Amino acid sequence: MNLEVTNISPNGLWILLDDEEKFLSYENFPWFREATVGEIAKVERLAHHHLYWPELDVDIHVESIDHPERFPVKAKVTRIARVQT
Repeated sequence: MNLEVTNISPNGLWILLDDEEKFLSYENFPWFREATVGEIAKVERLAHHHLYWPELDVDIHVESIDHPERFPVKAKVTRIARVQT
């Protein structure tokens, strides 16, 4: 089971899931809009159709990527202020 973030753009991100590339727009998946490359790149596959970004605490079912219109409810996006040292 292959899983890899292949591209990040101003409009969203692409993941390679098995042999299929899928696009996650920031409009449908706002949790990634302000995320760092490192946070986005660290994705895990907890089950065949369940993806998890631990540093963002984001769980996504693959069906919601394929059919975002079936999942219209969106959570509020909150960011914790980063402290620079």
